[in-house]
Amino acid sequence: MAQFNTGIVGIFSVVLLFACLCLFVELKFTKFCIFCHSGHKNFLLLPDIDCKKNPPFLVILVTTEYWQLQARTAIRQSWGKERIIGDKRIVSFFLLGTLERQNKSAETRIISESLKYKDIIQKNFIDTYYNLTLKTLMGMEWVHHFCPQSSFVMKTDTDMFINTFYLTELLVRKNRTTNFFTGSINSKDHPIRNKVSKWYISEIEYPGEWYPPFCSGTGYVFSTDVANQIYIISPSVPYFKLEDVYVGLCLDKLRIPLEELHSENTFFPSKVKFSICRFRKIVTCHHVQPSEILMYWNALQSSQDDECIGAGPAE
Repeated sequence: MAQFNTGIVGIFSVVLLFACLCLFVELKFTKFCIFCHSGHKNFLLLPDIDCKKNPPFLVILVTTEYWQLQARTAIRQSWGKERIIGDKRIVSFFLLGTLERQNKSAETRIISESLKYKDIIQKNFIDTYYNLTLKTLMGMEWVHHFCPQSSFVMKTDTDMFINTFYLTELLVRKNRTTNFFTGSINSKDHPIRNKVSKWYISEIEYPGEWYPPFCSGTGYVFSTDVANQIYIISPSVPYFKLEDVYVGLCLDKLRIPLEELHSENTFFPSKVKFSICRFRKIVTCHHVQPSEILMYWNALQSSQDDECIGAGPAE
């Protein structure tokens, strides 16, 4: 009898272990069950905006981490500051997860920052590089619930310089408000199988030889209807830790093509040497320090009446 009971316990343990393993695999490789149409009550922090009363033309979603206060401050004082360009309203919000280890002091500072600036969007997931996909989906979810009245959405990072004036000009000129997605396009990229790489992807995670076309996660822009479509379809798209590739997988399933915003390159996923004339005709520049963000922005603003001859992309 004792042997029989021991056998039952052993079988039960194996079944339980198998069930837990299946759940882990499903969460890790298959679905974003954290965000499966979870509703707006699950947000920890929300910005103060009423898109129904005053719909923005462009919502800029900036991925950030707790310790990047200096960058957030620089962005708030420059390209991320709410403004009207022409008759188009531009607003910016910061996307944030939670700390892996509980830190009451840091959490209190973020709450205070949120109360002061009212521009932080937060949900309860661990804030790591490989959870950027979750963070980006959170932004899509926020747009879906709170700001579907906007015309365009941009996703970018804190180490970026964004020329919101030129971006707005190009979006108005493009005159596209549905099924539109643009950025620095990677049309033929493949998984990196080198295990020492930051972007290493195993064949279990992605068995294919090539990724579908995707835009660099440093900065891409899309019509708001695309944010809604990605959020809705996301539970059926296998989880992928590289956020920009994951968005490309969603777009591929939705059959939404990537488009150039301009005949010349305007999205730069690398650093560009600053000059006033050059930066008047770019949309994004990467690897920018907080002090450089302010310096570049102030230089552009103080030289608006200066002429540039033969500089920048052709009109």
